[in-house]
Amino acid sequence: MDNVERWMSLKEIAEHLGVSMDTIRSWIKKDTIPFHKIGRQYKFRLSEVDAWVESGQSADADK
Repeated sequence: MDNVERWMSLKEIAEHLGVSMDTIRSWIKKDTIPFHKIGRQYKFRLSEVDAWVESGQSADADK
């Protein structure tokens, strides 16, 4: 169980990326950032978000 990646909150992922929580919400609405909805909350896997950034897809997120 030590290798299980923990879920990150919207606030944590915003801090990790250095953007506002509103920016993350905007990306969620546009379905650009990888996220999972658990109940009424949005959760993120750091590995998925980092892969998204490294792929270059994040460059198109604000279009």
